[in-house]
Amino acid sequence: MRKLKGTIVSNKMHKTVVVRVDRLKKHSKYQKYYRMSKKLKAHDEKGEFRAGDQVVIAETRPVSKEKRWRVVELVKRSEIDERQVDSS
Repeated sequence: MRKLKGTIVSNKMHKTVVVRVDRLKKHSKYQKYYRMSKKLKAHDEKGEFRAGDQVVIAETRPVSKEKRWRVVELVKRSEIDERQVDSS
């Protein structure tokens, strides 16, 4: 199973988080690296992860129409507290 590292962009769905996975790709002619990203939906059973967290996701069997990934572990917790976002 593949494992990817990414940042959670949204956690507004029930038991689902949207994870942005960035990767570097090399341009064939100019030999310069540029960043590409992809958003993947991942299963979060307990709803414990929030936007901004860095997580590792693993490939799994299809859980729903678009969910083929599940959150395996937390790499780094987000610095922004949810209470600060709500009050602003």
